[in-house]
Amino acid sequence: MRLRDAVPDDIPILEHWDRQPHVIAAGGDDDWFDWHSEIPRKLEWREQLIAEIDGRPIGIVQIIDPALEETQYWGEIGRGFRAIDIWIGEARDLGRGYGTRMMQLALARCFDDANVDAVLIDPLASNVDAIRFYERLGFRTVEERRFGNDDCLVMRLERSDRGR
Repeated sequence: MRLRDAVPDDIPILEHWDRQPHVIAAGGDDDWFDWHSEIPRKLEWREQLIAEIDGRPIGIVQIIDPALEETQYWGEIGRGFRAIDIWIGEARDLGRGYGTRMMQLALARCFDDANVDAVLIDPLASNVDAIRFYERLGFRTVEERRFGNDDCLVMRLERSDRGR
């Protein structure tokens, strides 16, 4: 598996994935965003990465610096964090270890920056499968928070807890 930058040619598959029931169920009530406008935008605080296996796209990972992110989604937050969003596009690719590998690659990318102390994620509080998945990777719940219309957990993985 490899992670590569998302490009405009990926937009049709991203839009297809957005219509998949398992992606809709994991995404909550808030709309993601318009891939046509966002994929071409290269921002210093964000990476949008397509996960591929043997050249076949299977999912997307977004890594942001929440202190610099323009909407301030995470609120007042200091430096030293990254936040990750992850989707596997097709239901047939769930349960095959791809999500774990995507997260391992994304976390390595985050922690390659010596200034990053912790990584945040925000699964829906009702998404028990995702919460268990993140707990297996070492994330711990730090609070419940409402983001837009969604009740979420804020989960955090400290650099010092990585790999435990």
